[in-house]
Amino acid sequence: MKFVQLMAAAVLFASTGAAGAAPSAQAILAESDAIRNPGKPFALTVSLVEYRNAKQAGSNTLRVYSKADTESGQFRSLIRFVAPARDANKLMLKNGNDLWFFDPSSKASIRLSPQQRLLGQAANGDVVTVNLAKDYRAQLVAEENVADGDRQTRRSYKLALAAVSAEVTYHHIEMWLDAGNSRPIKSRFFTESGQLLKTAYYRRYQAQLGVERPTETVIIDGLDPNWVTVMRFDEYAWRDVPDLWLQRDYLPRFKPE
Repeated sequence: MKFVQLMAAAVLFASTGAAGAAPSAQAILAESDAIRNPGKPFALTVSLVEYRNAKQAGSNTLRVYSKADTESGQFRSLIRFVAPARDANKLMLKNGNDLWFFDPSSKASIRLSPQQRLLGQAANGDVVTVNLAKDYRAQLVAEENVADGDRQTRRSYKLALAAVSAEVTYHHIEMWLDAGNSRPIKSRFFTESGQLLKTAYYRRYQAQLGVERPTETVIIDGLDPNWVTVMRFDEYAWRDVPDLWLQRDYLPRFKPE
């Protein structure tokens, strides 16, 4: 279904009597953000593995340090490349909507696009902590059953998310959240023209930093279902993230833990 049709369906849904009892789409989205993102400064490890026709084609390991900005509520993150060895200690910095890449061998930092691919179907913007409720306007499209990443049927709220800025990673998103607890189940990501870029399933919920969070995201290419990228999240820890680390000028002086 085209995005325009989704938004029209959202308006129709909101005008029905059932919508009066439904929670706010923006509130549901904010609840799902809190499930994905710890509320205090933290660190975690992200492992990415790319598969082509069920065969591993590449991998990356990253260490992420993140904290929410006290004014905007959006996250600021420093990402250190751990593996492969050729990329070790390279850095990415997300500060507001700015994304920078730093290579210690050249001492140069360059601006990146969040849409640029990092590995397989994972874009640069996928590995930084994102508060979707700040970057997207949500509309409740439907309440429906959907198959999750383990092929189990879940009752869900289907949201249509429209970007509020051209600087975010995706122009618009369809997202399914568990109707009982707002857990992310599935997302579909689109270009401005309405082309499906990829589909993501959020899986393997585990207790991390006091909340059951998805520790695996399976991303499937929008054109080739045999091109799959798996992101795994582990080694969560509360971690002081100094403001100094989140400054572009500090990148050449950052020392790995």
